[in-house]
Amino acid sequence: MDVNAAVAAAAAIAGVCTGVIAMLAFRWSERDLKRPTRTSLHTEAVLPPGVDTVLSVLRSSAVVLDEGDAVVKASSAAYALGLVRGGRLAVEPMLQMARDTRRDGEIRQVELDLPRRGTGRGEALAVSARVAPLGSRLVLLLVEDLTEARRIEAVRRDFVANVSHELKTPVGALSLLSEAVMDAADDPEAVERFAGRMQIEATRLTNLVQELIDLSRVQNDDPLEDAEPVRVDELVAEAIDRCRHQAGTKQITMAAGGTADLYVWGNRGQLAAALGNLVENAVNYSPARTRVGIAGRRVTAPGGDLIEIAVTDQGLGISEKDKDRIFERFYRVDPARSRATGGTGLGLAIVKHVAASHGGEVTVWSSEGQGSTFTLRLPEAGSVRGRKRSTETAEDTAEPTHHHPKHDTAVNHPDARANREPLPAPEVLP
Repeated sequence: MDVNAAVAAAAAIAGVCTGVIAMLAFRWSERDLKRPTRTSLHTEAVLPPGVDTVLSVLRSSAVVLDEGDAVVKASSAAYALGLVRGGRLAVEPMLQMARDTRRDGEIRQVELDLPRRGTGRGEALAVSARVAPLGSRLVLLLVEDLTEARRIEAVRRDFVANVSHELKTPVGALSLLSEAVMDAADDPEAVERFAGRMQIEATRLTNLVQELIDLSRVQNDDPLEDAEPVRVDELVAEAIDRCRHQAGTKQITMAAGGTADLYVWGNRGQLAAALGNLVENAVNYSPARTRVGIAGRRVTAPGGDLIEIAVTDQGLGISEKDKDRIFERFYRVDPARSRATGGTGLGLAIVKHVAASHGGEVTVWSSEGQGSTFTLRLPEAGSVRGRKRSTETAEDTAEPTHHHPKHDTAVNHPDARANREPLPAPEVLP
């Protein structure tokens, strides 16, 4: 009996000890779980309340670093710019700024040029980095991409410089010519010659000022506010009339075709100026006794039918390196030749802005020695096309027994021609 009691007492004591040890182990493990570790410092739990939400709505790239320079939080834009790689801040100047701010608590800001990821051409990203302390242990880095802003500023600066230069040239020429006229007052032939030169420079100055006004207007105005259906054949006829004298002087044949029954939607004045610039360039840069063609057609596109107006010349063509820049303001493939033809370098820039503001585009195909083709693509005025088709259907229904070749859609309808031919055959205009 005494033996059994002793065994029971020993078992009870062992059970109590086991329970105490288990409870102590549980408390110990629970305390270890609550203790911050190096891994837990990388989670969002260490961020002050609300900081994560604020960082998610910032337009700037955001990176939060802990006291060991490890990344606690980084926005997707920071990864896209290549600021964070492998959980670490990859830009050494920014990392040094973060360490200095952590040490003295001072806010720092600097502008840097970073290599662009994925390119081997040495292109750089211009960024502005700002570092500030976030609580007692963290550091916040905000990075703003300034590349586009700097590009726009460079374009604006070049534009001002080019305008000043372009205005200075004819103004200076007029000043010198006026002095020459005064010195040659008793020589009628010299006065007549200098006066002719003055007229040329005055015309160039007038054209430059007018194109600057046109460029400003197409950039600032909304052309669709006064939009209307515009006949393509009328635009082509106006462009040809505008260049008829220059073409006749160089014995250049102008031809047009495929523009009947085509309508575009937009501002008539801006569209006429854009197409006129294309035709004028084709005439000015074509050799004598060549041909300039203007052709239109309707093409099917996912967002709706488009009207293509192609202007083709037989000039010297454009090199590959110049194709990407010919739509820039004041850019000339051959500056000397452009000045000889009276060009201002703004014509194609106006065409590009007009096409973009009307929901279209302008493209160029060119081969050196074979000429160039500029194609203006614009949305079709669908309502006019729908009314025209309804009228044609009503006429066909009213006279079912009469058949005339002009109603044979399989042969002569613009849609059929556009599907069978790249461009319709132009007809020569006088």
